[in-house]
Amino acid sequence: MQPLKNKRILITGGTGSLGKVLTKRLLSGEMGTPRKIIIFSRDEAKQHFMRLEYEHVVAATDEIIYNNFKRLLEFRIGDVRDFHSIASVVKDSDVVFSAAALKQVPTCEYFPFEAVQTNIFGAENIIRAIQEHGLEVETVIGISTDKACKPVNVMGMTKAIQERVYIQGNMRCPNTRIVCVRYGNVLASRGSVIPLFHKQIMSGGPVTITTSDMTRFLLNLDQAVDTIFAALKGANPGETYIPRVPSARITDLAEVLIGDRPVETKITGIRPGEKVHEILVSKEESFLTEDRGDYYAIVPILPEVRKEKEIVRSLENEYSSRDAIMTKQELHALLKGYGLLIEQQNGANEGELLR
Repeated sequence: MQPLKNKRILITGGTGSLGKVLTKRLLSGEMGTPRKIIIFSRDEAKQHFMRLEYEHVVAATDEIIYNNFKRLLEFRIGDVRDFHSIASVVKDSDVVFSAAALKQVPTCEYFPFEAVQTNIFGAENIIRAIQEHGLEVETVIGISTDKACKPVNVMGMTKAIQERVYIQGNMRCPNTRIVCVRYGNVLASRGSVIPLFHKQIMSGGPVTITTSDMTRFLLNLDQAVDTIFAALKGANPGETYIPRVPSARITDLAEVLIGDRPVETKITGIRPGEKVHEILVSKEESFLTEDRGDYYAIVPILPEVRKEKEIVRSLENEYSSRDAIMTKQELHALLKGYGLLIEQQNGANEGELLR
């Protein structure tokens, strides 16, 4: 199955951790070779370095800039907050991966309306562009977060509304399939806990843990992209795809990463808006959740959007990171498999960390 063969693909927020891995996977051709991949973001520096990375050069030249629009991979500066900016690029797309977001929990708490403008208005602008201009976009996939489930922070609240904007968008844009994916913190992505722990360990500690009870789902960037591709291939309009992944205690994660090093841990207290456990499916959503193999699918809350009128419920309760917690041995094996353990070299310098 090659659903992206000869398609024009737009990735909003394409210079982020997810966007870069998604781009690499798209360029591999595993979903079919696209006609065009457009990286859309407002950060010119990140676009510049991402462009150079794919050019295999160390300095910019006029030729790189000049040929930008002639290449399979194209970079465009813009902002999802601005309707005309996003509309100008959605019109050139068959498939949209919407990854642009304000996602740092404390940042969203201190600048809540900034989160509203990116996470909610950005989604609305994509739907509005398709509706008002009658664009022939085939699929839109919104990238959401566990924090949208039973939200207690601004980031989660804005993402919860974003999901609803996308789900209802199927009614406004009946010729476009609009779906979401929802997952937890991604291992080793920018701003996540593992790079922080790596830095603290290599600095001699302490490793800071907000609360000893905290648990998190463990998902790497390729699994995040796998979830997006699964939704692309199998999701019905308005559905939200959720990966079935293991979880771990943060204290265990810190202990496994520290190993036998003389590094202490320190409990610092929960940050503004932070949850103790990640929840990917709430008790209320469990009534709308179906089994899709390696994934759960939450069918649309709006009956007008549902393709299947009868729901085959697969969960009896919420799906939380406090369930199915890995042992320390399992966690060690998983981190080693992902290359995320800090190896010691002859008891001296630490090994180079995978980014």
